[in-house]
Amino acid sequence: MENLHITNGQLAQWLDDMRRDGLRIFAPVAQGGKTDFKFLAEGDTVAEDYVQTAQSAKRIVLPMAEVLFSYRKHGKDIEVANPGTDRFNDTIIWKARPCDARAMRQVAEVFTRDYDDAIFEARRSHTTIVAFSCNTCDDCCFCTSVGGSPGGTEGSDILVTTLTDGGGALVEVLTPKGEGLAAKYLAGAARADGIDKQAHLADVRVLFSADEVRAKLDGAFDSPVWQEQSERCLGCGACAFVCPVCTCFDIQEDAHGARGRRIRCWDSCGFSMFTQHTSGHNPRPTQAARWRQRILHKFSYIPEKLGEAGCTGCGRCSRACPVDMNISEHLKAIAGHE
Repeated sequence: MENLHITNGQLAQWLDDMRRDGLRIFAPVAQGGKTDFKFLAEGDTVAEDYVQTAQSAKRIVLPMAEVLFSYRKHGKDIEVANPGTDRFNDTIIWKARPCDARAMRQVAEVFTRDYDDAIFEARRSHTTIVAFSCNTCDDCCFCTSVGGSPGGTEGSDILVTTLTDGGGALVEVLTPKGEGLAAKYLAGAARADGIDKQAHLADVRVLFSADEVRAKLDGAFDSPVWQEQSERCLGCGACAFVCPVCTCFDIQEDAHGARGRRIRCWDSCGFSMFTQHTSGHNPRPTQAARWRQRILHKFSYIPEKLGEAGCTGCGRCSRACPVDMNISEHLKAIAGHE
């Protein structure tokens, strides 16, 4: 793989050329007072002055709701129709942040580790991620506390770092998919020589150690901290629905007479019915128990399986929370830094 140095004009031309070629591109667009990933239609302008999109890029490869199969009953016979995996078109995710790109690998682990989810795999295989390093951050960002970086390359096919001195951009080509894209649209780019991208990245302070948090969680199952931290929680699920790593889903039956569909929908461990049994029993009957599950899952159970926290420090959950539950503040408290 190689590093390239392009001018600001070449960067803009790259996107224009892909749009002119009719590529299916999702990028951050400012709309209605917020910036979010949107399919780039004619007339759309990619957002520039923002820290993070409201929702993550995860929903492009894992929609909030999708049909797994449909069926029709004919007497005692049932005809099942699978939607197929040949319907997906090549897709470019343009200007994802490194925290989103890193999260994609963890999401893929869930859907391919023990069982290959054909729908997810097909959609992901058709997706190329062109991430952009973070030049700025805000008080909700904490990627460096969970092993990430504002210029991290993990999960990206190409990583672009815009040079804050106006000197264009550093393009790191990281995968075969990235190579293919660069070969087509950046054929005339110069090789990068001696560019220190670190000087152009946001200064994201380390607030706590994920290892310290995990060590404290080992003996904290019955700690009063869960009640204390969850007292403001409304159980709205906003934190899970904006998270780039959360993968919990429910299966819903949409049946009408002899016809029906099986639909996969996002779910949240913060919902009161998330673990409720048909009998009515709920092993996590309180918001405190559900908040404990969320923290233990991300910072104890996932690290045990994958060797890293189930959180990339994007800060979306803190920005989206209607009662200002800042997860980094809670984690600092657990680690004993407050």
